[in-house]
Amino acid sequence: MKIRQALISLSNKTGAREFALGLVAQGVTLLSTGGTAKMLREAGLPVTEVGDYTGFPEMLDGRVKTLHPKVHAGILARRDLPEHVQTIAQHAIPTIDLVCVNLYPFRETVARPGVTLDEAIENIDIGGPAMVRSAAKNYGGVAVVTDPDDYPALLAELAANAGSLSLETRFALAKKAFVHTARYDAAIANWLTALDEGGQPQQFPEHLQLAFDRVETLRYGENPHQQASFYRDQWHTAGAIADYRQLQGKELSYNNIADADAAWECVKTFDAPACVIVKHANPCGVAIDDRLLSAYEKAFQTDSTSAFGGIIAFNGTVDVDVVAAMNARKHFVEVLLAPGFTPAARELLAAKQNLRVLELPLARAHHACEMKRVGGGLLVQTPDRFNVQAANLRVVTQLAPTAEQIADLLFAYRVAKFVKSNAIVFCARGMTLGVGAGQMSRVDSTRIAASKAASAGLEVRGSCVASDAFFPFRDGIDVLAEAGATAVIQPGGSLRDEEVIAAANEHGLTMVFTGTRHFRH
Repeated sequence: MKIRQALISLSNKTGAREFALGLVAQGVTLLSTGGTAKMLREAGLPVTEVGDYTGFPEMLDGRVKTLHPKVHAGILARRDLPEHVQTIAQHAIPTIDLVCVNLYPFRETVARPGVTLDEAIENIDIGGPAMVRSAAKNYGGVAVVTDPDDYPALLAELAANAGSLSLETRFALAKKAFVHTARYDAAIANWLTALDEGGQPQQFPEHLQLAFDRVETLRYGENPHQQASFYRDQWHTAGAIADYRQLQGKELSYNNIADADAAWECVKTFDAPACVIVKHANPCGVAIDDRLLSAYEKAFQTDSTSAFGGIIAFNGTVDVDVVAAMNARKHFVEVLLAPGFTPAARELLAAKQNLRVLELPLARAHHACEMKRVGGGLLVQTPDRFNVQAANLRVVTQLAPTAEQIADLLFAYRVAKFVKSNAIVFCARGMTLGVGAGQMSRVDSTRIAASKAASAGLEVRGSCVASDAFFPFRDGIDVLAEAGATAVIQPGGSLRDEEVIAAANEHGLTMVFTGTRHFRH
C-alpha cells in the first residue's frame, strides 16, 4: 500500500523531524496540528494544518482539533469497498494513509508532585486516541505509528518499496497501537479510581488495570505438564529480576526465574559483599564478608547438599577466584546472577555451556506493589520495605546483647525476611548455620534449623537466632537454647511474650524485639 498523505500530531516529538523529512522525500503530503505543524514548518517542510484542511479551526482551547469527518472518513474509508471509495470522493475527502500520533503526557503529568485534578483532566487526550484507533482498525489501508523507535525501520521499508508499507507491517503497527491506547486508558482509570470522593489519592485504585509485555515463552511451568511464559511489567522497577541480561546458558525455566528473583531480592539488601544460595524459593545459605569469595565459601557451608542445583546470587562483580572455588567444589548451579563478571570469570564460566549466567544492575529500589493470583481474584500489597537496623531493637531480657551479637542478629533477621514462614535462622559471624523454613509449627522450624546445622557439622553454641514472627509459646526458646544459641531476635507481640521472655532469662539468653514481623507465604 503506497503512502500518499500522512497526518502527524505528536506530544513526544523525538525523531519527528527526521521522520517527516523521510516521508516528504517519498512524495508524501503532510497534515499536522498545533505545535507539531510549527515544528515541521520551522524545519522547512511543506505542511497543511488540520484546521485549514477541514475548514474548521481548533477550538475550545484545543480540545477539538481532529474530530472531523474529513479526518476520520479519510482514515476509516475502506479502500477495497467501492461504496466507501465513492462516498469519500463524493464529499471530496482524500484518504489519509499514515497516522503518526502519540498522546498527551497523562502519566508524566500525574507523576508530578502536587498535580491537581484539573491538570490531570486537561491531559486526557481525546482526538489522539480516536485517530489511533481509527487507523489501527483500518490497518488494511492505513499505517498507524505510535512509537518513535519505529521511524527508522518504516523509512527504510518505504525507500525499499517505492513508498509502500506491507500488510504485515501495517498489522504489526495496528497491534502496537491498540496496546498503546489500552495502556493510556488504563493509566487514566488507575489514577482516577485511586481518588476518593474529595479528590485525595488513596493507596489502591478501585479498579486496577495491569500491563505486561511477554519476554519469552518458557519450556514449561513449575512442572512439565504446565505451560508458561515470562512477562515484564511495563513500568518495572530498575534493578529487579526482569532487568536481567542472559550472558550464557540454557533458556530460563519458570522455576529458575522465581528462584532467581528470591535470591536477588535477598542479596541486594546487604551492603557488605554477600552471597545468597536459594533452593526452591528459600535461602539455604547466606553470608557476608569482606570479599565475595569468602562470602560464597561461608554460604556454601550452611547446607552444601541443598546448594546442589540451586541459584547463587552475588551483590558485587564476580571474579575468577569465585568461579574457581565453585569449580573446585564441583558445585552444580542452575543460575548464577550478579551485577557483573570479570573477563577472566566469563572465560572460565564459558566452559559450563548449560549454566545460566545473568547480569543485572544492582539497585535497591522497591516494587510499587506485590501481587499474588488467587482463585478468581488478585491480592495486592505494598512491598515489605522494612530492613531492620540497630535503632529498631528493644532489649527485653535481663542480659543485653554484645556488639558482635547485635551484628549477627541484624544479619539473621534480614535473612529471615526472605525465608518462607514459619522461618527460623541460626547464624554466627555473618553466615547462616541452619535454616528452618515453611513449617506449620514454629518449634518444628526451630528443630529443623538446629538439625540442619548439626548435619553440616556447624557449631551453633554461641549462635544467634532470628524468628520471622513471635514465638507463641516458650517451647521454641527451649529448643534453641538446648541447641546452644545465646541470642534471639523476633518481632514480639504474642499474648505469651512474658512467658517467652521468662524462658529466655531462665536459659541465660539475650532477646531483642523489632516490633515488625516478616511473614512470607
